[in-house]
Amino acid sequence: MSLHVPSQVTALPGYQLFLRFADETEGIADLSSLAAEGVFRRWQEVPASFHSVQIAEDGSLVWDGGIDLCSDALYLEISGKPVEEVFPRLKSELQHA
Repeated sequence: MSLHVPSQVTALPGYQLFLRFADETEGIADLSSLAAEGVFRRWQEVPASFHSVQIAEDGSLVWDGGIDLCSDALYLEISGKPVEEVFPRLKSELQHA
């Protein structure tokens, strides 16, 4: 389950998403680099499919055709925060490994 759950998602032209998260962080994520890769190719094959994006119960982003993305990476991109700040337990777990 995502720790940074979006409260709003809107598909924009050019495979971009406007996202607002529960902590009021908001911005635009550019997913155009994914559009030609693997399962994401569907967005190019069926252009309207990109606009079917929704927020699942677990906080992930889901599209028709079985496509889903964890929102944590998008939160990092939009917030500009370092991984260690967003996931402080990860840093301590890596130090003890």
